[in-house]
Amino acid sequence: MDGHDSEDTKQSTADMTAFVQNLLQQMVGFFNSHVFRSWNHSFNRINELEQSINDLRAEMGVEGTPPPASKSGDEPKTPAS
Repeated sequence: MDGHDSEDTKQSTADMTAFVQNLLQQMVGFFNSHVFRSWNHSFNRINELEQSINDLRAEMGVEGTPPPASKSGDEPKTPAS
C-alpha cells in the first residue's frame, strides 16, 4: 500500500464530510423557512380569530365582561406578579 491510497482516502473522507455538512445546512434552511413560515401563518390565523371573537362580543354587548365562573365554584386565579 503506497501513500497515494492514504491521500485518496483522506480526500474521500473530506469530500464526504463537506457533502454532509452542506446537506445539513440545506435541511436546516428548509426547516427554518417552511416551519417558521407555517408557525407565522398559524399565529396570524389565531390573532385573526381572536379579533373576530372580540368583534362578535362587542356586537353582542358583552365587551369587558368577565368569563363565567367555573362550575366548581373556585375563585378566579390572579396571575403571580
